[in-house]
Amino acid sequence: MNAHTQVLTVTGPAGAIDISVDLPQSEAPRGLALVAHPHPLFGGTKDNKVAQTLARSFVQLGYATVRPNFRGVGGSAGTHDNGVGEQDDLLAVIAWMRTQTAWSPDAATLPLALGGFSFGSFVASHVARRLAEAGTPVQRLAMVGTAASRWEVAPVPADTIVIHGEQDDTVPLASVFDWARPQELPVIVIPGADHFFHRKLHLIKQLVVNAWDQ
Repeated sequence: MNAHTQVLTVTGPAGAIDISVDLPQSEAPRGLALVAHPHPLFGGTKDNKVAQTLARSFVQLGYATVRPNFRGVGGSAGTHDNGVGEQDDLLAVIAWMRTQTAWSPDAATLPLALGGFSFGSFVASHVARRLAEAGTPVQRLAMVGTAASRWEVAPVPADTIVIHGEQDDTVPLASVFDWARPQELPVIVIPGADHFFHRKLHLIKQLVVNAWDQ
């Protein structure tokens, strides 16, 4: 992502998990952030542009940010598990992040943010649900291109930032409204944006950064 990105390997339930780490350069992290990438069977990786944009947003906000590759992608072991084993992998990465006292002596207790794009939003929503059920809720979520028409995305907290493209022909905007409506959850629509937010990535970062502390 930039000259300071570290590429590391951590151990997960299915073996190695290939991750990229970006740390705030000018200050100690105010929190930890994990970004989940789009569907691995359709070319999704941790280096997807939307995933990188979410990571840049979190780094600008002062979060130590990790982007893992899902199972079977890059250096990550295992095979695609339809979002089930992927949840376990993200939880394993979070547990590893909590041990990184070199980032912050308070790593074990820092607030945790989650970001997800498309399939990654589906996985992140269930990770957030599981953490809440375990009594360790995330601080906040940012979900882009939420894959509500393709998978059963879990309900999310009321302050979740949900961003979608007006002209998304992969996940129709109407399906996101159908998912968000029962939760009374606002959806930010970027006019003219497709599923991959071509030429609109700067707006994702602007929206997340500006909304985060509100």
